[in-house]
Amino acid sequence: MNLRRKFLFATLAPMVLLAACGGGDDSLDDRLDIADPKVRFVHAIPLGPNVSLVRNDVVQSDATNVSYRFASRYFDVETGNATWSVRTATGNVNLGNVPFDANRGNRYSIIALPGSAAADTLLIDDPYNKGLTANNARVRIVNAAFNAANVDVYVNPTGTDINTVAPNFSTVGYKNASPASGNDSVDVTPATYQVRVTEAGTKNVIFNAPVVIGVNADLLLMTLPASVAANSIKLLVVQSDDDTRTATEIETQ
Repeated sequence: MNLRRKFLFATLAPMVLLAACGGGDDSLDDRLDIADPKVRFVHAIPLGPNVSLVRNDVVQSDATNVSYRFASRYFDVETGNATWSVRTATGNVNLGNVPFDANRGNRYSIIALPGSAAADTLLIDDPYNKGLTANNARVRIVNAAFNAANVDVYVNPTGTDINTVAPNFSTVGYKNASPASGNDSVDVTPATYQVRVTEAGTKNVIFNAPVVIGVNADLLLMTLPASVAANSIKLLVVQSDDDTRTATEIETQ
């Protein structure tokens, strides 16, 4: 929806609707593409050191000296180019840089990832093209398991036979997101789903567990290594909505 249409819709919409869309992580100006850009930081390195998020050599108060499973709220940042870094809280060791040009209406996730030899940093740019009246959740997959090179991910109603459906997210490589950065997350109706991860191109399930997806949630489902063995993975579920944010580690069932 272009900006003119969004402003026209906002002018005609009932005030109660506008109030319902405002506040928290998901405000009306976000949906109109006029909000300041927002950044969310996730520490997804199991057994990793505490880290801080740094913008142009300035430590960000929203993510300072945080440990594994920390997920910040989306916080406003200035538009324009900046270099973001993830650094250890002790020793100030740089784990990775992600320079980008922050645009109005967009949301950015910066994720500290585990590596087979060293940590790394991933940037995801979400244009956040969400309808003014939509209450659906938004889901994106990140493969942060260096021991599961390529995976397919199924997000289905409980009881769905995996042999009768195609994956919702196909051939997601290590240190990659699906949909890819620069594309919108996938809309999903809020409910409890069965999440299954398979080796790409097969029905060989290497992770299986239920996940509750909430109303208006902005959800990252991240595969992580459960051990160094091939295809031994767990899931980090990062869910932000208007009121809360959580990062929950789930083992396969």
